[in-house]
Amino acid sequence: MTTSGGAGADDAGAGMEQEAAPPADERVDAIIESLLLVADAPVPVAVCAEVIGIPEARAQARLTALSRRYDDSGSGMDLRFTGEGWRLFTRTEYAPYVERLLLDGTRATLTRAALETLAVIAYRQPVTRTRVAAVRGVNADGVMRTLVARGLITEAGPDPETRGTLYATTGLFLERLGLDSLEDLPPLAPLLPDEDVIEYIGDNLDDDPRVMKMYARSSAAAENTTETDVDDH
Repeated sequence: MTTSGGAGADDAGAGMEQEAAPPADERVDAIIESLLLVADAPVPVAVCAEVIGIPEARAQARLTALSRRYDDSGSGMDLRFTGEGWRLFTRTEYAPYVERLLLDGTRATLTRAALETLAVIAYRQPVTRTRVAAVRGVNADGVMRTLVARGLITEAGPDPETRGTLYATTGLFLERLGLDSLEDLPPLAPLLPDEDVIEYIGDNLDDDPRVMKMYARSSAAAENTTETDVDDH
């Protein structure tokens, strides 16, 4: 009995010591993959480290190694750091197949109108719908509703001067473009007039009778003319 009891105690003690030991790299990588697969937002290194019970430096090292392994093996998964944390993506070259599965054989992409509207908001944010319409020369209400629904832009409070709703891009917008911040947007300076000219145009745009007339006309025709937000093929 003594021998049996002693063996059981030894086995229990060995099991506790094994559980307390730091997990091997392969196990850490597997845990990280599990966490990233169920996460609906980028996962910070600190969160990975806390959940797994390892130092942040080791979590960072394993995330980097896992990302490199995916790249070297040509995996369909792409592990990237987005500025807020690490997240799994499908690799770009396999996007057509992912679209085919999710869209049931059709492709849905932003139209040129939606891309133009998104660009205006990205570079002029926060900006009102009136200002976006004035820059583009057409009513953009329908397109902007679609961009809001897709999570690419969001309301950013009222304009102090006009009380109109301001719009700005979201974190999803940066994530889809693979950017860490708006500062990473490519400069428009080579394509634009001098800064003082831009500021003058911007400050006087809403009061220009031609712009006011254009917006009133486009708003009145909005019921009959609506820009589509996707191209279906």
